[in-house]
Amino acid sequence: MVSAGKTPFSVCWRRGICVAAVLLGFVLSSGASFAAAPAATKLAAMTKPAAQIKLAARPARTSLQAADAFAPISFALVRGTADACGAGCDSWIAAEGTIDLGAAARFRKFMEQIGESKLPIYFNSPGGILEQALAIGTLLRERKAVVRVGRTTLRECGFETQDGETCTRLKQSGRELHGEVWTRGAMCDSACPFLILGAPIREIAPDATLAVHAPRVFRNYTGGLPTDEVRGQALQQDMARLDRMVLDYISELGADPRLWTVSRSVPFEGMRNLTREEIARFALDRRERIESPWMFEVVDRGVASKTILVRKEGEASFRATRLRLVCFNQDRFELDVERNAPSGAGSASLALVSREVRLNFLSPPRRSDSGETWGALLDFGQARALAASAAELMEGPSTVARADDATIPVDGDGLQNALKLLVDTCPPPKTAPQPVVSPVPWQQIPWPQAFAAQPVR
Repeated sequence: MVSAGKTPFSVCWRRGICVAAVLLGFVLSSGASFAAAPAATKLAAMTKPAAQIKLAARPARTSLQAADAFAPISFALVRGTADACGAGCDSWIAAEGTIDLGAAARFRKFMEQIGESKLPIYFNSPGGILEQALAIGTLLRERKAVVRVGRTTLRECGFETQDGETCTRLKQSGRELHGEVWTRGAMCDSACPFLILGAPIREIAPDATLAVHAPRVFRNYTGGLPTDEVRGQALQQDMARLDRMVLDYISELGADPRLWTVSRSVPFEGMRNLTREEIARFALDRRERIESPWMFEVVDRGVASKTILVRKEGEASFRATRLRLVCFNQDRFELDVERNAPSGAGSASLALVSREVRLNFLSPPRRSDSGETWGALLDFGQARALAASAAELMEGPSTVARADDATIPVDGDGLQNALKLLVDTCPPPKTAPQPVVSPVPWQQIPWPQAFAAQPVR
């Protein structure tokens, strides 16, 4: 029998031999199938703990390291600058941490507290308990939520680390906070992709990562060790129930069951990042054009950047274009455009054109096996003009270009703020040295008149 009490629970095969199961990462319900029950019944069943199965979070870390690196998932209302989360959006819900046993209940309570708000929800999670993830996914569907993958940095944390104890307490406080949201480096791993699948609107930025892998069952035994046959049967039953639970959920959402197939094919110890093509195929984000806003960050130097992914009708793969703006000083900048290597000779020229300015990139670009990089120099006035309106990347004639490939729209969303932050990190412009000449004392004529008045000898 399977107890409906606290975790860990016991599966008793015969008197005196019980299995205390701790299955890390997923949670198996004592019910057989969630698809056959109404939504409210499903949620109640999902949030009742039973066995757990743990998922790792990234190839570079073990499962336990990944879990220990994150606190239990918290939900916070965050306010940023104008357009911080998109055009006309300055507030969002930050959902960050490991999906633990109480995650679905806390999420329901949080959403009830904020009412009918339609703010976007940004998830940054290494995964956790799948059953709780599916319960949250069901709530997202009921709320008709907009879900994205992004990490939030809070201003209230000051110099404390964002994942430190002080900052974690702030995220769990329930008060409105202030900060910025970043998609670069954000993750939605393990059980998290199944969670966001529940939301009707899912937007995955080009620089965020989604990763999956297979579950693994851990069992601790009390009262004696059952036979290998009994243990094998228990494992098969658990995995069969897990398959039914996940596939019923995916089927109800009208998504692609191959997402689960791919997850099951990756060893528990590893982690596989989903490609952009798989993200579209598995209905996690079906958009054919994805464009991130301009974001400022400091790596070895300050840089403002954005990424555009485009897949033309009938094409199998997305083409990536990344724009990077760096400064030499506050009035001298370089804009680079990095793209996948085109087949054939490529474009003969490239220009970025807006209502205010036209930038012609140096030709030919730097080319490698993986791509090409175009560069253009500009001053502060040109950079500011680009931030004022949308622009277009326009390709010149080539042997392989088609008419519909000639123009790529480039949104200026976020560039004004990113440019301001970039300029703040740049040295002042260099001024040409001027000669220092004192006036002629007895004539008191300022330079250059004094210089011109000297007799020629």
